[in-house]
Amino acid sequence: MGDENLGAVGMATVWEYLRGERSTIDGGVHGKVTLTKSQPQYAITGAGPTTGNLYVNLHWTARTTQRSSSQLRRRLLQPRLVMPVEPQTYQSEQTNVDLDLACMYELADGTTGVVQPLGQLFGDLQHPPYIKLSGDDQYGSTSGETMYINLEKKDQFKRLLIFVYIYDGTPAFHQTHAQIQIVPPSGPRLEINLEAREAAARSCAVMLIENKGGQLMVRREVRYVHGFQSDLDRLYGFGMQWQRGYKEQPGS
Repeated sequence: MGDENLGAVGMATVWEYLRGERSTIDGGVHGKVTLTKSQPQYAITGAGPTTGNLYVNLHWTARTTQRSSSQLRRRLLQPRLVMPVEPQTYQSEQTNVDLDLACMYELADGTTGVVQPLGQLFGDLQHPPYIKLSGDDQYGSTSGETMYINLEKKDQFKRLLIFVYIYDGTPAFHQTHAQIQIVPPSGPRLEINLEAREAAARSCAVMLIENKGGQLMVRREVRYVHGFQSDLDRLYGFGMQWQRGYKEQPGS
């Protein structure tokens, strides 16, 4: 199955390159697949028994914006008269962005829930929902945020919606370079880039993992919404009840 997938993606890569998309497979030991609109699906397990964990990692950096020194001075001084043209010198501006990695799940027995930093719902790897979030990275470090999915319990999963949201009071997705990496125990790692400049979006459904006849299939979604978890829930029909939540600040 892995070789068939690699071959299909390899053929699609040529057309994606010609259309300006960059779905690629690297030359590493297991390779890399970038899921795109034209190549959105990949089988991450076979139909037989599976061991190990699936690693889902979110990392991001803030986009750097350029403002001229004269623009900054004019904004601060609020001049009422026309100012003479000044030489343009530039400095970088970076704003911290707090992205959170999360997962809505529906298990085979109909149980639904969410794993997320809000409410400290970090999950459990050995007991339902068999999903565990490593922690909450509020500053976009190199390691980012990682979620573990116990593939030995794959038959317990019906569907998993991996999503990213921006915590209240911080900038939107257009101010970040964000990427999701999916690393199975064997085979190539998958990448999904969140590159759309959705200035008003607060949440993004990144991918859907579904159990198809005992095989877990991942499908790229990258659907931005202006709201939060309840809006994503309505979009995908998990049917949960939501209320306002807050995160503990470092050192509190």
